Amino acid sequence: MSATLISGDLAANEVEVSPATIRKWVQLGHLVAAGRQGRRLLYRLEDVFAAERAVHRR
Repeated sequence: MSATLISGDLAANEVEVSPATIRKWVQLGHLVAAGRQGRRLLYRLEDVFAAERAVHRR
């Protein structure tokens, strides 16, 4: 079973941060894109939640 991939905007909405925060997590290595749709990066929801936990554990 493959995980559903979501856009950065939807990922940001799910964890209540801005899309810029999602991009920052990618830059910092907390989150890795799981795919692409054109130029848009797509993420697994469980990876987004894991990144959010990792950032807020500090």
